[in-house]
Amino acid sequence: MPKVFDFDVYQPKEIANRVETIGVAKAQLSLLSMAVLGVLAGAFIGLGALYFVIIKSDQSLGFALSQVLGGVAFSLGLIMVVIAGAELFTGNNLIVMAWADRKVSTANLLRNWVVVFLSNFVGAFGLAYLVFRSGHWEMNDGAIKDQYLKIAAAKCALPFGEAFFRGVLCNILVCLAIWMAIAGRSVSGKVLAIVFPISAFVAAGFEHSIANMYFIPMGMLLKSAGHTVANVDVVCWAGFARNMIPVILGNMVGGSVLVGLVYYVIYLRKNPED
Repeated sequence: MPKVFDFDVYQPKEIANRVETIGVAKAQLSLLSMAVLGVLAGAFIGLGALYFVIIKSDQSLGFALSQVLGGVAFSLGLIMVVIAGAELFTGNNLIVMAWADRKVSTANLLRNWVVVFLSNFVGAFGLAYLVFRSGHWEMNDGAIKDQYLKIAAAKCALPFGEAFFRGVLCNILVCLAIWMAIAGRSVSGKVLAIVFPISAFVAAGFEHSIANMYFIPMGMLLKSAGHTVANVDVVCWAGFARNMIPVILGNMVGGSVLVGLVYYVIYLRKNPED
């Protein structure tokens, strides 16, 4: 009988080797595969964001409960990326481990990051447009629409420093979620490994660049249709760029440096005395 929960996991040194091997494979993907998988990842993260907004639009929930439940709902996005298979820019920051071990060239590393990032934007924005056209935002007497606009306005108004450090903290947790998911040998184990770090970053209000590619364009679409909330003027392409630049930089520092390179030094760096 198959196990429902399998707690037989790979050990940290084995995880590091698996992350490196996966990183090499990701860097060697064909351009078409990389782009299509990137579009899927952007849409998957957008679906997690959509699920989050449904929870947050319920005003009967207390702050902590709505944040935590919203975070659990948002975990859907990374679960789909890991289990169904997709290329996510923030998770692919871990390719830096294979790069540091000279198994991936700088050109291939940057190729992956640029192609996946742009493809994630296409997927996230495309989903936002579909959801906007579907009228989904009218649910709960328009409370979902208001929540989208409030989220987008808050993100566009974040000061550079706050957005950067929220991006750092976010991708530490995202990359640790992926790291632990790779440790799992079963689907249930991978899901369990993802939910806690992802729900933690969402509950804490940290910033994920790919999620923001869904939230802010959705706010812009609603604003263009004449809907409004306080401070809605900041929800525009300039506000989008003002959020994305520090958040992307923060995500890269958090994922590449504070997770990827740290684990490289611990488990993969060759000792000159060996």
